[in-house]
Amino acid sequence: MSRLGRDYLKVGQVMEILRQRGVRLIAINDGVDSLKGDDDFTPFRNIMNEFYARDTSRKIRSVFKSKGMSGKHLTGTVIYGYLWDEKREHWLVDEEAAEVVRRIFSLTMEGYGPYQISKLLSEAKVEIPAVHLARFDEGVNRTKPVKDPYGWGSSTIVNILKKREYLGHTINFKTRKHFKDKKSHYVDESEWTIFENTHEAIIDQETFDNVQRIRANVRRYPDGWGEAHPLTGLMYCADCGGKMYVHRTYNGKRDPQFTCSQYTKVPCGTLCGTQHRIRAEAVLTLITDMLRAIAEYSKNDRAEFIRTVQETQAAQQTADISKKRKRLAAAQKRAGELEKLICKIYEDNALGKLPDARYEALDTQYAKEQDALNGEIAELEKAVTGYEQSRKSAEKFIALIDKYENFDTLTNTMLNEFVEKILVHERARKGSQDTTQEVEIYFNFVGRYIPPALQPVPLTPEEQEELRKKEERKDRLHQNYLRRKANGKQKEWEERYNAKRKAQVEAAKAAIRAEDMEKGIFTTVSQLPRQEPRKATVSASAAI
Repeated sequence: MSRLGRDYLKVGQVMEILRQRGVRLIAINDGVDSLKGDDDFTPFRNIMNEFYARDTSRKIRSVFKSKGMSGKHLTGTVIYGYLWDEKREHWLVDEEAAEVVRRIFSLTMEGYGPYQISKLLSEAKVEIPAVHLARFDEGVNRTKPVKDPYGWGSSTIVNILKKREYLGHTINFKTRKHFKDKKSHYVDESEWTIFENTHEAIIDQETFDNVQRIRANVRRYPDGWGEAHPLTGLMYCADCGGKMYVHRTYNGKRDPQFTCSQYTKVPCGTLCGTQHRIRAEAVLTLITDMLRAIAEYSKNDRAEFIRTVQETQAAQQTADISKKRKRLAAAQKRAGELEKLICKIYEDNALGKLPDARYEALDTQYAKEQDALNGEIAELEKAVTGYEQSRKSAEKFIALIDKYENFDTLTNTMLNEFVEKILVHERARKGSQDTTQEVEIYFNFVGRYIPPALQPVPLTPEEQEELRKKEERKDRLHQNYLRRKANGKQKEWEERYNAKRKAQVEAAKAAIRAEDMEKGIFTTVSQLPRQEPRKATVSASAAI
C-alpha cells in the first residue's frame, strides 16, 4: 500500500474509487484484498506509511542541507560555460562555451534583446547548451534527440543572463521538493544560500549588475525603426518619476524625442502635468560633453579629480542614507502599531464589541498595509546594510574613465556602463525655443557628478541685464499670443498654417514609410498596399 501513494487521504480516495468501479485491489505484503471486504486497520496502515515517507524525506533533506551548507554543489549537472573536474567536485571554465556566455552579456550591454541575441547565435551556427554539454556527456538531455542543434530560444538567453553562478558563486537551495509529489518548486531569492568565489568567474560583477539593470528597465526590442534607441530605459521624468518613451518621428522628420509616459495616460495630464519633451540628440550631446570634461579633468589633475569624486559620492550617499534611515524608523514604528491594532480589533471582535463585517474590513485593510510596509522595510534594510559596501565604488568609476581613450562616439555599451539614469525637468518656459531645460545625469558608482568645467557660473551684471530684457520680450510676446487666442485670430492663423503644411508633412511621412518598407523594417498592416482578394486553390487529394 505504501507504493500506491504517500498521502493517506488520497490513498483512501483511490481505494474508494476502485471499489465503486468494481476493481479488485490486492496488496500481498499488507494482506489487503478488497474482495474480502474492508479492513479496519488499512487507514492506520496508510497513516504509518505516510509517516515513514515523511521521516525518510526529513533525513534526506538533512543530508542535503549539511552538504549544501558546506559550500558544495548540490546538483550533479553543470551549467553552460563550465565542466566538472576529474573528481566531479569543482567547476572548471569551458572556454568554448564561456566565450559564448561573454558574448551574450556583451550583446545585452549593446542593447540587444534576448530574441535578437538568439537569432544572431542561430545564424552563427553556435550549438545550443544541450548539444554542447552532450559532447562532454553532461546535461540532462544528452540522450534525447535534438531537432535543431542551433535553435537558440529567447528563454535560454534569459536564463543565462540571470545566473549568478557566472560570477564565480555557488548557489544552493534555489528549489524545494515535497515528499508527497516530488516536484521542485522555486523559492524566493531571500532563501538562497550563496557561497562566493568558489570557482572561476566568467562575468565580472559590474557587467552582471548593469545587465540586470538593463533587463529591469524598458524592453529593448526593435520598434518600427528596426532598432532600440540607445537612451531607452535610461530616461525618467524628474517631476513624477515616470519612464520617458521615445518618439522616432516629428513632423515628418527623423528627429527622436522623449516624452513622459505618465502625461499621455488617460485622462491626459493628470498623472503628470506636462510632457517634458526633449530631443534625444541634445541629451546624447550633453552626456558626451560631460564624459569628455570628466576625462580631461582626470588627466590634468588626477589627485584633485579623485578627491572631488569621493566627496561628491560621500555627500550624496550621506544625504540619501539619512533619508532612508528616517523612513526605515518610521516604517518600523508603523508596523509595530499595526500589529497592536490587529490584536486589539481581534480582541474586540472576540468580546462582541466589534461586528464581524467591520472586523473583516479593518483586518483586510491593516493586513494590506502591513504587507506593503514589510516589503518596504526589507528594501530599506538592504540599502542601509549595503551603504558601507558601496563607499569604495568611486574607485570603480575612476577605473571606468581610464578604460576609454576618448568619448567622441558614444556606443550603447558605454552608455550602459556609465549612465545609471537621466532625470529630465520641464523647460523653464514652455513654447519657447530659446530657453533652458535642466537635465540631471546620474552615473554608475558615484551618482550625480558635475566636473568643475561644467559647473554653473554666476552671470555678470551685463549678462543679467541682457537676460532680463529677453525675458521681458518673451513675456510681451506671450501676452500678445493670449490676446490673439482670446479673439480667435490665433486659431485662424493655425488653421491656415496647418493646411499649408499638411501636404508637405504627409509627403515627408510617406517618404519615410517607403524607405522603411524598402529596407524590410516592420510596418503596420494599414500602411501596406491594398490587394484584391484571391481565391484559394484546393488540391485534389485535399478535396477528397
